[in-house]
Amino acid sequence: MFLKKINNFITNDKFLLFIIFLVSFLINKNYANLGAFPIDTFLHFDSGFRILNGEYPIKDFWIVSGIAVDYLEALFFYLLGVSWKTHVIHSSLFNGIITLATYGVLRSFQFKKIYSFLYSLFFGILAYPPSGTPFVDHHAAFFALLGIYCFILALNNKKDFYWIFMPIFFGLSFFSKQVPGSYIILPIAIITIFYSIIKKEYNPIKYSLLGSVVFFIIVFFIGAAHGISLNAFFTQYIMHPQSIADKRLNNLNFSFGSFVTHYKFIFLALIPLIYLNISNIFNNKNYLKEKKFYIFLIILFYTVGLIFHQILTKNQIFIYFLCPLLFAFLKIYLNSFVKSKKIIFLIILALTFFITIKYHLRFNENRKFHELINVNLNLSEEAYLIDKRLEGLKWITPHHRNNPKNEIDFLNNTLKILKQDKRNKMVMTNYLFFSTIMNEKLNSPSKTYTLNGVSFPVKGNKYYLSYKKYLNKKVKDNEIKVIYIISLGSEVSNRYVYDYLDKNCIIEQIFTKQFKKYEINKC
Repeated sequence: MFLKKINNFITNDKFLLFIIFLVSFLINKNYANLGAFPIDTFLHFDSGFRILNGEYPIKDFWIVSGIAVDYLEALFFYLLGVSWKTHVIHSSLFNGIITLATYGVLRSFQFKKIYSFLYSLFFGILAYPPSGTPFVDHHAAFFALLGIYCFILALNNKKDFYWIFMPIFFGLSFFSKQVPGSYIILPIAIITIFYSIIKKEYNPIKYSLLGSVVFFIIVFFIGAAHGISLNAFFTQYIMHPQSIADKRLNNLNFSFGSFVTHYKFIFLALIPLIYLNISNIFNNKNYLKEKKFYIFLIILFYTVGLIFHQILTKNQIFIYFLCPLLFAFLKIYLNSFVKSKKIIFLIILALTFFITIKYHLRFNENRKFHELINVNLNLSEEAYLIDKRLEGLKWITPHHRNNPKNEIDFLNNTLKILKQDKRNKMVMTNYLFFSTIMNEKLNSPSKTYTLNGVSFPVKGNKYYLSYKKYLNKKVKDNEIKVIYIISLGSEVSNRYVYDYLDKNCIIEQIFTKQFKKYEINKC
């Protein structure tokens, strides 16, 4: 009797959900603390702090993505305090939530608890931990996935409120990053309309429109309250990023070999899933009316959208969480096809376990996403040596991989110089925590600083003059007397200043190759 009670307890959905959340939260928290790639690791750190202190994206700093993530970061800072630990809680909680949602969706197919539990755990290991800290691509992909889950749950559970939340999650995905959400939103809208017409059920359209209206009203009022103009929003968040995407598309160098190599395990699950559904279309004339067909379509478009996004951005691959997710759905669809299921299901489970371990070692243990794969993490130093708000982070970066203490000393010396200068100053750096640590308005005109046109328009881009005007206005309105530039490791480029401000009005001073000062004189 006692053993039966223990068995019932550990196989209870609530207990399994608790374990899933705990493991996915803690694994992300653990790996987030191992090393840093400052421009990515702290991407939303200073911007969240700035929002909390009345500086808003688009209005006060040029931004190309990440608005929703910045505001979420500000909310976490407001609730839990401004610190590295809060920064990590933000992403770890997100990992826990999306993993719980995955379990719930799998269970909605009457998927066995043990399988739902294992595939969800595999998913949670590969979802947010490769980054560990809040990042635009991850938030965008997982908000879109929550939108996909709403579609699935609306069909499986016959609950109309899921249709309301579906466009809200897709909206949050878009405001986290324009892609991959944009690749998925239109197909999902078409599939939803097509499903409603075929089934003669119009609640999906009605409630989805309601959710869309609610979301746009909220966004409009937040923008209006923070003084963000529509024209600036379209220039920074729509038109300039589109010019970047057009350039990347025109310069796309596609290699079929690397394409297959990078995504082979995703295709290993996706291709059989496609085959099963095509077979069903030919063998069952009513299959086009069944909910499983529409669920397959949205899974397909989501997967293709993420792969296309990865190819176009050329960033580190972060979508291997699709492997356990697709294999779980493959098992669900195989249920109605295979007679001798057990051995096939065990093979699929074993393969998923192998893939999870493979990418866990590469991206979590070796921190490949943050360019730390060839870095000895044992050389790391405690980041509280820079500031107590960074306590918990093991500081080592790819830029100073052999001696992180030198980088810490450089940062402390730099911060000391900045603190001693009481004038109105502007700081340009990809160490995206200076405002937070100094607790000071540093008037940074852009969220990040790269000269490839991604951070802000550079010479040759059609929006170059827009950013030039934006920067000059910021210097004038804030009565900036000096500009400091701190680079991550390479020599500071004068282009950040001289491409946009009058060189004749500036006196340059070099501290080190990584640290320069530009005094602004009246001309």
